[in-house]
Amino acid sequence: MLEHRTNARRAPQLAAAAMLLATTVLLASCAPPPPTLDRVRARGELRVVTLNSPTSYYEGTHGPEGLEYELANAFAKELGVRLKIYAAPHIRAMQTELDTGRADIAAAQLTADRSWHLIGVAGTVYERVPQYVVFRRGNPRPRSTLQIESSRLSVRAGSPQEVLLRRMKNSVAPTLNWIEAAGSADPVEDVQNKQADYAVIDAREFSYSRHLYPDILVGFTLPEKRAVQWIVRAGAPDLLAAVNTYFMSIAKSGQLSKLQREASGAVQSFEYLESLRFQEHVAARLTIYRDFFEEAAEQTGVDWRLLAAIGYQESKWDPAAESLNGASGVMMLTASTAESLGVQDRADPRQSILAGAKYFVEVREKVPDRIPEPDRTWLALASYNVGFGHLEDARVVTQIRGKNPDSWRDVRESLPLLAQERWYSRVKRGYARGWEPAQFVDRIQRFLKLLEWQGTEAYGHPESAPPPVASTHKAPA
Repeated sequence: MLEHRTNARRAPQLAAAAMLLATTVLLASCAPPPPTLDRVRARGELRVVTLNSPTSYYEGTHGPEGLEYELANAFAKELGVRLKIYAAPHIRAMQTELDTGRADIAAAQLTADRSWHLIGVAGTVYERVPQYVVFRRGNPRPRSTLQIESSRLSVRAGSPQEVLLRRMKNSVAPTLNWIEAAGSADPVEDVQNKQADYAVIDAREFSYSRHLYPDILVGFTLPEKRAVQWIVRAGAPDLLAAVNTYFMSIAKSGQLSKLQREASGAVQSFEYLESLRFQEHVAARLTIYRDFFEEAAEQTGVDWRLLAAIGYQESKWDPAAESLNGASGVMMLTASTAESLGVQDRADPRQSILAGAKYFVEVREKVPDRIPEPDRTWLALASYNVGFGHLEDARVVTQIRGKNPDSWRDVRESLPLLAQERWYSRVKRGYARGWEPAQFVDRIQRFLKLLEWQGTEAYGHPESAPPPVASTHKAPA
């Protein structure tokens, strides 16, 4: 009986405690979530969705490249977190990633049109890109909007360029019409293939496209430039403020201009005939030998595109190629080198490519491990061309000149000096035509970039195109 009365007295207390607990849980469930920046820092990761393209983000031989990658990586470092950047297949997929909260930021040379307004908030405009009307070499050059109103004009469906054309149609060019290039189709390719007379394209995109489509020229520039900005997911004002502060800071410091210059196809020298032949050889030859380059890459761990670039520089992917010094085959192996690598037939493309890849690895292993990439690869390529001894001489000359012997840029300046007596007389192996390895590496770098910028379908394996790339890169706190 006593126990019953005691429990009866405690019942109100227990009920009050239960009510307090329920109220606490309810209030906690109604409390606003922590600010987005706090969540980003807590998980130690900034998530950025982008598109796989030369102007935004792509996997280069030595890691991720592209302007949006460089900008996002620098921003992640500023926040003290690592960057997770991944490519979506198209704009709508990017919007889904942002809308569901899987991504914090969308960054792919975007312009905030109405389709973004319910999903995110546009950051500050960090670039205004001119819009080109391009045409095919040999056709009449367009010089005004009036000339393109009654023509076949191609533009990528759903792109900012299409939005711009719609505005023009509603204001100054009512008879303007165009062809929509759907999906990943390239409107510039429509012009190249004579399926369209003209296309509208960003100036930044054209800096890459002109290497891939050398017959495409600029007709004129449209009067309106396109704004480029990041889109931050809705409900993240603190992250938006951090993004805007970041862009204001790098614009003021000059870092933004520097990144824009470096992440541009304009930094690559353009040779019309060379680019034209390269594209022809990609279609006619690389499609045949790509499997062998990929097999060599699996055996050696060297990116197949780098091996293909070496092969193109050596022979234009021609198994019957021969040089004056007796080298032959796709990788232009000398008889002695081929014998040392077990090659029985230098004219056999598979044997040549596998052996050339193995030989490159042997050469690269001689270059000190402490030298970081990509300098180690460029130095190895110079050694592949001129011999390791002469490369070492060039590095000695570089050191004598007070520069860095582990830097390809500095060594490249020194290589041509091996043809000058006042320099080659001071090194162990004497005279060398040092300008040749410098040009050799320059050209391979150019061919490699062309391969990196092209879509997978250009290599003849559309059925094996890789899924969108997801890469995680750690930024120091």
